[in-house]
Amino acid sequence: MSIAHEETILIVDFGSQVTQLIARRVREAGVYSEIAPFNSAEEAFHRLKPKGIILSGSPAGVPEEGSPRAPDVIFESGLPILGICYGQQVMTHQLGGEVESGDHGEFGRAFIEISEECVLFDGLWKVGEKHQVWMSHGDKVTEFAEGFRIVATTEGAPFALIADDERRYYGTQFHPEVIHTPDGGKMIANFVRHVCGCAGDWTMAEFKAAKIAEIREQVGDRKVICGLSGGVDSAVAAVLIHEAIGKQLTCVFVDHGLMRMGEADQVVSLFREHYKMPLVHRDVEEMFLSGLAGVTDPEKKRKFIGATFIDVFDQEAKKVGGADFLAQGTLYPDVIESVSFTGGPSVTIKSHHNVGGLPERMNMQLVEPLRELFKDEVRALGRELGLPEIFVGRHPFPGPGLAIRIPGEVTKERCDILRKADAIYLEEIRNAGLYDAIWQAFAVLLPVKTVGVMGDSRTYDNVCGLRAVTSTDGMTADVYPFDASFLTRVSTRIVNEVKGINRVVYDYTSKPPGTIEWE
Repeated sequence: MSIAHEETILIVDFGSQVTQLIARRVREAGVYSEIAPFNSAEEAFHRLKPKGIILSGSPAGVPEEGSPRAPDVIFESGLPILGICYGQQVMTHQLGGEVESGDHGEFGRAFIEISEECVLFDGLWKVGEKHQVWMSHGDKVTEFAEGFRIVATTEGAPFALIADDERRYYGTQFHPEVIHTPDGGKMIANFVRHVCGCAGDWTMAEFKAAKIAEIREQVGDRKVICGLSGGVDSAVAAVLIHEAIGKQLTCVFVDHGLMRMGEADQVVSLFREHYKMPLVHRDVEEMFLSGLAGVTDPEKKRKFIGATFIDVFDQEAKKVGGADFLAQGTLYPDVIESVSFTGGPSVTIKSHHNVGGLPERMNMQLVEPLRELFKDEVRALGRELGLPEIFVGRHPFPGPGLAIRIPGEVTKERCDILRKADAIYLEEIRNAGLYDAIWQAFAVLLPVKTVGVMGDSRTYDNVCGLRAVTSTDGMTADVYPFDASFLTRVSTRIVNEVKGINRVVYDYTSKPPGTIEWE
């Protein structure tokens, strides 16, 4: 179920790995946006009643047989359309222009030259100026459709940006949604505000009020059971639902023994003592660790943890006395990453999220109040709800917990070693005033041992890996550039204070979309 917003931008997804960034840029402009795969975009169009449409990029090529197309209803609607990369090409093709496969593509940084005025350039670019953009295309428009004019060019793309002001159709060969196009977000804001006429007043306060009303309508007088993991997502979901339906909500905290140091006590204290919510604290550490014994494959770990988690919920739901709904802190990136969104060859990334539904035996419906939000929006909602900053600002922690930060077999001893190292790492990050500048930081216990010398003794102990990244969307990540003195201090403390570790390494790798975690 989606909230009905007065102003929505529909983003038609053709399979680009950065489509979610378009949604982020639209929301940053104060306008709600929603992504729909091209093959269900017509249904989304009628459901959302958008004020404008953006067509995404794609790994496909327009000249390829069977490549995706936009539904005709979009072009018949009279609404403004912005086509990005493949979106520009498919719009051109469907409106009567021509697109051809090039001998060579244009990838990476390029510079567009502004040749004519355009509403998308308001307050940004002027005729004759050159500006950096990011290109990623092999095909290109060779003849634009009737009614369009060229307003910007590059050396490799004579139709870098085209405009049909009468129909309010715009096509850009470059990607304005990525950070490598410095003014791209403002250009998208010009489209949704100046072309589509959106007021740009979508706020978390509005989302909170609308979502509370939606939860009350969905649940009625029935009961909801919510799983608390210790992370910000489930915490915000629980507080939002509690504000909507009060004591009809029972929270279940499955303490599987795979959490960070001290988090179990924090969860119980906040929800049972501060919010006075009905809370079931189920200690199942032994169950999870015995089930993980001997398991080294990361996907098998995830599947076991997810299935066992559901089993425990099933048991507790029956004890609660007939809960009809299960609440989860599923986020928009979870939805995007957990399915082949366009029905193409993309792979499932986040297999531990139950975004596809629940086993029929549970006989429950899902309540996922955060399903339309990105991580930073969840934090904003948490602050709107008055959650303590220690929860709102907490770094993301995946459902499988420490299990996917211990490559190889998971044991209680290895969990305890990693917990101590991780706590030292995060403590030093906080002491340095860097915690809020980093999107996610964590320690990893590697499945290798090294020989070392400590004092006058030889040691043969574990290697600890450290990772820290910056991100705005939870889908892409860049390594955080710690200085050498910080890493030296952290490494020294971990080796000195954590028995079982004699070497520390830092991961300097920037990861592509969907690979924030280290497995």
